[in-house]
Amino acid sequence: MDIKAEFLRIMAEQTEIALATSVNNVPNVRIVNFYFEPAENILYFSSFKGNDKVKEINVNPNVAFTTIPHGGNEHVKAKGIVQKSSKTIFDLAEQFIAKIPGYKDTIEYAGESLILFEIRFDTAVVTKDLHSIKTLKL
Repeated sequence: MDIKAEFLRIMAEQTEIALATSVNNVPNVRIVNFYFEPAENILYFSSFKGNDKVKEINVNPNVAFTTIPHGGNEHVKAKGIVQKSSKTIFDLAEQFIAKIPGYKDTIEYAGESLILFEIRFDTAVVTKDLHSIKTLKL
């Protein structure tokens, strides 16, 4: 298995992650759409200003995520640090819409209410199937 190629393919094909946060040892997980920029090794997602996710990130920027396969068992999981991006959802609108066409409506309707976040991580566990699981150093 070419782990880097599988990683990039899964990150390009899958559209959602389960994002886990934790505050005071109380975990919380939610599903969010994402875009991964391979040239920067940054995973981007947006969130509405002031919601619980934003509050939790402000208290503890350590997160974990896993992509959500919609067939088979292929997925990527990692731990990283999340921060508010210097970019906006409008800066990455073209990339989000190319990956998730329905996101166009979200951006048009609520773009001004969205904060763009980025997750930086240096290793990821790539699972192709139950027999092909490898750790990738980015």
